[in-house]
Amino acid sequence: MNTMTGTMWIVVAVLVTIAILAVAAWMIVQRRRSETLRAQFGPEYARELERTRDRRRMEEKLEDRRERVEHLHIRPLTPRDRAHFIESWRMVQAQFVDNPGAAIAEADRLLADVMSTRGYPAANSDFEQRAADISVDHPIVVENYRTAHTIAALHSRGKASTEELRQAAIHYRSVFEELISEPNDIRARIAS
Repeated sequence: MNTMTGTMWIVVAVLVTIAILAVAAWMIVQRRRSETLRAQFGPEYARELERTRDRRRMEEKLEDRRERVEHLHIRPLTPRDRAHFIESWRMVQAQFVDNPGAAIAEADRLLADVMSTRGYPAANSDFEQRAADISVDHPIVVENYRTAHTIAALHSRGKASTEELRQAAIHYRSVFEELISEPNDIRARIAS
């Protein structure tokens, strides 16, 4: 049998070391990717992980969302648009007293209008796509959007109580306020 020479041992040791370093580097990159996505998506990261139970697939999905939204032309509201939407929201709130169901339907439509004006493709996408799109820049309130929309859907089938409609209005308001404001991180992305 052939015995390995000193040079062969060195070559094997170098190859093993390179392999170990490559695996370590890959693990570091994966950990940083996870940390970055967790920081960006906040509660949405945990929700999607719970839903899919596959971290790699879920993170790919979140990265796809981020890339999709990066290609949209998200823009801040003009002062005139902001004032118009704030006045429209006041009318929705006033309408709630006399007709909570109609107010919730109007709140849902108003949010779609705000999203569309901001550059999200709200009019031509289904609800889940709209929620996924806003989760990129607004991960804290996207669950409020889902909850409010679910209650609005229940109401359209005659199955939501007045208290549930009140909760929907509160959830819609938090999303509305977030979408008409301009957090610093969104300003930075818009400016670039």
